[in-house]
Amino acid sequence: MISLEKWHALSAEETVEKLKTDPEKGLSEREAEERLKTYGENRFAEQKKPTIWKMLWEQMNSLLIYILIAAAAISAVVGEISDAVIILLVILLNAVIGVVQESKAEKALEELKKMASPKAVVRRDGIVREIPSEEIVPGDIVLIDAGRFIPADLRLIETANLQIEESALTGESVAVEKDAAWRSDDEVPLGDQKNMAFMSTLSVYGRGTGVAVRTGMNTEIGKIAKMLGAEKKEETPLQKKLDHLGKVLGIGAIAICLIMFFIGFFQGRPPLEMFLIAVSLAVAAIPEGLVAIVTIVLAIGVQKMIKHHAIVRKLPAVETLGSVSVICSDKTGTLTQNKMTVTKVFTGEKYISAEELDPETDGQFLKAAMLCNDAQVSEKESSGDPTEIALVRLGLKHGLKKEALEKEYPRVFEIPFDSGRKMMTTMHEREGGYISFTKGALESVLPRITRIEKGGKTAAITEEDKEKILAVADQMSDEALRVLAVAKKTVNGMEEADGSLEEDLTFLGLAGMIDPPREEVKPSIEQCKKAGIRTVMITGDHRKTALAIARQLGIAQDEEETMTGQELDAASDTELREKVKSVRVFARVSPEHKVRIVSALKENGFITSMTGDGVNDAPSLKQADVGVAMGITGTDVAKGASDIILTDDNFATIVRAVEQGRNIYNNIKKSILFLLSCNLGEITALFFGILLGLPAPLTAVQILWVNLITDTLPAVALGMDPDDPDVMKEKPRDPKESIFAKGNGAYALLNGMLIGFITLFAFLEGLRYYSGADSLFAVDFARLSADTVTHAQTMAFITLSFAQLFHSFNLRSRKKSIWKVGPFSNRYLLGAFLIGAAIQCLLVYAPFFNRVFGIHVLSGADWLFILGVSVLPVVFNELAKAGKRIFS
Repeated sequence: MISLEKWHALSAEETVEKLKTDPEKGLSEREAEERLKTYGENRFAEQKKPTIWKMLWEQMNSLLIYILIAAAAISAVVGEISDAVIILLVILLNAVIGVVQESKAEKALEELKKMASPKAVVRRDGIVREIPSEEIVPGDIVLIDAGRFIPADLRLIETANLQIEESALTGESVAVEKDAAWRSDDEVPLGDQKNMAFMSTLSVYGRGTGVAVRTGMNTEIGKIAKMLGAEKKEETPLQKKLDHLGKVLGIGAIAICLIMFFIGFFQGRPPLEMFLIAVSLAVAAIPEGLVAIVTIVLAIGVQKMIKHHAIVRKLPAVETLGSVSVICSDKTGTLTQNKMTVTKVFTGEKYISAEELDPETDGQFLKAAMLCNDAQVSEKESSGDPTEIALVRLGLKHGLKKEALEKEYPRVFEIPFDSGRKMMTTMHEREGGYISFTKGALESVLPRITRIEKGGKTAAITEEDKEKILAVADQMSDEALRVLAVAKKTVNGMEEADGSLEEDLTFLGLAGMIDPPREEVKPSIEQCKKAGIRTVMITGDHRKTALAIARQLGIAQDEEETMTGQELDAASDTELREKVKSVRVFARVSPEHKVRIVSALKENGFITSMTGDGVNDAPSLKQADVGVAMGITGTDVAKGASDIILTDDNFATIVRAVEQGRNIYNNIKKSILFLLSCNLGEITALFFGILLGLPAPLTAVQILWVNLITDTLPAVALGMDPDDPDVMKEKPRDPKESIFAKGNGAYALLNGMLIGFITLFAFLEGLRYYSGADSLFAVDFARLSADTVTHAQTMAFITLSFAQLFHSFNLRSRKKSIWKVGPFSNRYLLGAFLIGAAIQCLLVYAPFFNRVFGIHVLSGADWLFILGVSVLPVVFNELAKAGKRIFS
C-alpha cells in the first residue's frame, strides 16, 4: 500500500476514493464538521503564549522597580512598615494594570489576525462557496484561480493552464506549470511534483481543482513552521518615538531627582525620607505606561474600525491614515454598487435593450456570454467576477442554464483573462467539432475580428461595420455603460488549442452593462474635499464611462481632468508628475500603471492611499503609503500586500477609516499630553517645595498612589474619547510632525507647572492655616508640628489628585469649550473621574488608610478650598480657549 505521504504517486481517482469524497459535489457540510473535529483546524500551531507570571515579571523587570523594591525593604528595616506595604502594593497594582492592558491589546490583535486570514473556495453539497481557510479539511474539493493562495496541500484533479509560484516552499521564484494527469511512483522533489499544490504557495495563472490531502501542521509548509521562532511584536512609528521619549524623560527625571536628593541632603533632611521621595518621584515622573496606553488605545480604535468594515492588518497604517491627502480608488464595486446588470446589447445590426434579445437569432451571443465565463450563479448565492455574473444572469433571463450548456459544450481548453490582454478565451467540444468563445475589452478584441455575424449569417467584416461597432460603443459609454465585446471562432481540432484561438474571430455582439454609484459615496467624496483630501478614480473602463460616473459623484467635471492608460504610457515621469496634480480620473489603465501613478503622487509630496484587488495590484498597494485591498473581490495576494482590508469594498469605508485614523491619533495625543502634564505637575510641586526649604509637600507613597490612580484611569479614558465630528474639517496631518508640534509641548509644560504650583499653594496654605500664622511669611517652618505638616500634605495630596482629574477634561479639546464638547459625553472619563475622586475620599475618611498613607481627616472648609483651587486648570484653559476664539 502506498504511503499517504506520497499523494503524487496516486491517480486523481485513487486519491478521491481514499479520501471518500466526490469531485462534483464535494463533502457534505455534516461530513466536513466531523472531519474538522477529527483533524483539527487548518492552521499552524501557535507559539506558546507567556504565562501570567511571566507577563507580571516582564512588567516588573526594570531598574526603577528594583530601586523601589529596595526602598520598600529599607523602609521595613527602619520600622516604616506601612510605607513598605504601600510601595509593594503600588508595584503590584501597576504590574497588574500593565498585564491587563497588554492582554487586551494582544487579544484585539489576535482577533484582527483571524479576520484578515485568507479565504478558500470549496465545493460542498454541490454548491461552490467561500469559507475561511482554517475550515478546510482533508477531502475538501478546492477551486483555484489566479491570485489565490493555496489553502492546504492539494492533489490536483483538474488543471487548465495552471501555474503556481512555490518560492515560499522551494525558494524557486519561477512559476511551476501544473498538470493533474501527471503522476510518478518515484521519490520526486517537491518542486517537481506537478500534480500537487502546496499550502501557502500562490496561483499566478490559469485555474484548477484539487482535493485537500494534508492540512495544518501536516502540510509541507507546516513542517517548516515548526522550526520557526515566535514573531516579533510590531511597533508603530509613534510607539517607537514614545519609547525613545520615555527614555529621554527618564534620564531627565532621574537627574532632577538626584539634584533634589542632594539639595535635601545638604539642607539636613533625613536621608531615608529624601531617598524615598526621590525614587518615588523618579518612578512617577517617567511615563513608563505611555507605550502600553498607546497600544491599548490603538487596539480599541482598530476594533472600532472593524465595526465600520475596515480590518487593519498593520498597526502603523492607523497613524498614516490621519495624514492621507489623496485617495486613489477603483471604480467598480468601490465607488459603485458592484451589481453589474446588462441593460443594452448590440448584435451586429441592432442596438436593443437586454430584454429584447431573441434566443433564436441571438443564441450564439448568449451562449458565448455564458460559456466563456467562470462565474457560478444560483438562487442562494453567486460567486465570481461581477461582470461575468451579469452575463450569466442575462442568459438565465432568456431561459438558458449554464450547467446544461457546459454539458452540451464541455470546456477542453482555455486562455484565462489577463489584465495585459484584457481578454478571456475558452474552447469547447461540440457535436461535429470544436468552437471557441472570446470576450473582453473592445479595443483588445476588435483588431482580431475578421468576420461578423448578423441575423444568424456570417460575413466578412467591413470598415463600415467596424465604424458602427465603435459608434455604438461610444453611445454605450456616453450612457455610462461598461462595454464588453463577445466573439467566436470555429476550431478544427485540439491542435489549435493555443494563442491562435484569439485570431480571425467572428464578432457576435457588444454587451453594455452598468454598475450604478453607491448612494453613500457622493457625500463621502464631499467630506474628503472639506478634509483637504483629493479623490482620484482609477478604472479599466473607457474614458467616457469613467467620466460619466465621476461627474455623478463630484470627482471630475471636464475631460481635461482625465487621462488614459495610453496617454500615461506616452508620458515621461516628469510629465506625469505634473499631470497628476490636475488629473482626477485615470481610465483604461492596467494595474501596472498604478505604480507609476502612486510614485508620481508621492514625489509631489502627497500621502497616498491606493485600492486594489488583483494579483498585479500588489506592487502598487505596497508602494502606496496605505494599501487598501478589497475584502470581497480581492485576491489573497492583494490582501497580503495591503495595510487595510475593506470587508464591504466600499469607498465610504475608506473615508470612515481615514476619519477613524485621525480620531485615534488625536486620542493618543490627548493621553500623552495628559500624562506628561500630570508628571510635570508632580515634579514641579516637589522640586520647588524642596528648593524653597519647605517640608516635603508629598510623601513617597502619596506620589506613587497619585501616579497609579489619577494618571492611569483618565489617560485610558481619554484614549476612548468619542469621535470629534469636526475632525474631517481639518487638513491632513504631516506624518513627520512631532507630537509636541503646534504648541502641544508648551501646553503640557504650562499645564504641568500650573498643577504643580496649585499643589504647592494648597500645601503652603495648609501650613499657614493650621500653624495659626496670620500670613505665609509668619510661618516658622522649623517649628511646625507633625500634625500640621500631615494636614498640609493631605491638602496637597488631594489637590494634586483633583487638579489632575479636572485637567483631564481640558484635553478633550484644545479649541472647543468643555460645554460645547459635552462634559458628560465621555462616560469612561466621567467614570474615571468619579472612581478617582471616590478612592481619594476613601483614603481621607477610612481610619485604616489614614494611618497607612499618612493622611489627616479634612474639614468642610478644607474641601471647599481644595475644590476651589483644583478646578483652576479648567478655568484657565477655558479662558485661554475663549481668548483664542475671540482673537482668531
